[in-house]
Amino acid sequence: MSDIKAPKGTRDIFAPEIHKWQYLESAIRAYYGKYLYQEIRTPVFEHSELFSRGIGSETEVVQKEMYTFKDKAGRSLTLRPENTASVVRAAIENNLFETLAPLRFYYIGPMFRYDKPQKGRYRQFQQFGIEVFADDSPQVDAEVIFAAVDFLKKLGIEQVQLELNSVGCPNCRPAYLQLLRRAAQAEAHRLCDDCRRKIDGNPLRIFDCKQHACSEISRGFPVIGDHLCSECADHFAAVREALSWMNVPFLLNPRLVRGLDYYTKTAFEVTSGQLGAQNALLGGGRYDSLIRELGGPDTAAIGFAAGMERIILHLEHLEASRPRILFVACGDPQWLAHAMQLAQVLREEGYPVHLDYQGRNLKKQFKKADRIAAAFTLVLAEDEIRSGTVSVKDMASQEQVKIPLKELNAWLKKNY
Repeated sequence: MSDIKAPKGTRDIFAPEIHKWQYLESAIRAYYGKYLYQEIRTPVFEHSELFSRGIGSETEVVQKEMYTFKDKAGRSLTLRPENTASVVRAAIENNLFETLAPLRFYYIGPMFRYDKPQKGRYRQFQQFGIEVFADDSPQVDAEVIFAAVDFLKKLGIEQVQLELNSVGCPNCRPAYLQLLRRAAQAEAHRLCDDCRRKIDGNPLRIFDCKQHACSEISRGFPVIGDHLCSECADHFAAVREALSWMNVPFLLNPRLVRGLDYYTKTAFEVTSGQLGAQNALLGGGRYDSLIRELGGPDTAAIGFAAGMERIILHLEHLEASRPRILFVACGDPQWLAHAMQLAQVLREEGYPVHLDYQGRNLKKQFKKADRIAAAFTLVLAEDEIRSGTVSVKDMASQEQVKIPLKELNAWLKKNY
């Protein structure tokens, strides 16, 4: 029988890396709580129609990357490839538009896409994101963008670049798409098969092509920024002005289009100068039509999603931030009850404590304390039990002191 291994594109996460994940998740909750975002948790699988309608049937995600299957009743279900459509579905189904204010949500969780695994990019990957409903002001766009860039910088990620564009709206985009379609048809013989297929579906996706030849050809295509209606142009100008108020530098990228069809008006992406080709940390934009298209009220919305694996790659400075461990050792199994009671008291005080239950001698217990990188080993032997004390060994300096048990907590607060 062959060995059972994790499926390609998935991985296990454990110490010490798991400490970075816990740190990042705590930082997300603390930071976005200041902006009054509330956590939302949605199912990891949904009816497939949600994503084909919400994301767009012509997108790469729907066409090639979704994990779709039928359940025992023959219904088509899909592991969520992104979470915005799921959050919108949850808000509609649970009448959140009528019951909660402000309508601000954040999420943390796994997504699934059948893609080529690379560094910081997996088939099961973790995202966090935020969504703001019922606010169509350009200033909230700027706030969302600021909260994305500022959060990354507060994590210690300094080399970030914000790229910004407007992708228009249902009023101005159709006419632009006709211009773009004609330009692409004229160059169809030079485009890859994928891009030729996109001409009739959604030619905006041609700007997403990673093939060098297609990228060069598309540089000659008209850009939507030259064809915005007055509402979109005014909105985009106000977003840029608000970002300048907030001292957020940005680069205008007239060919920036997000990989999902629901975006309208503002679109943005934040990349890292510390990664290679796969350098996108997060991306998002406004999606004012999605809630209505999925059966909800005609409500404005904006948000972003961030790849947590790529953010984790920037958190090398957290290697030394592991919790300091106390190891309780007993000189003889007969003192195990005392050791267990001491460990419980220490845990109640908030200290991480490890206790050896296997009756090893003290020498082996000290070796184990070294292996788990304990800061101090607390020894209970006959002398300590009779005198109401504990011997505390500093595992770094190897110095050892004897302390009355009633003074141990005060000593630890000073020396831990």
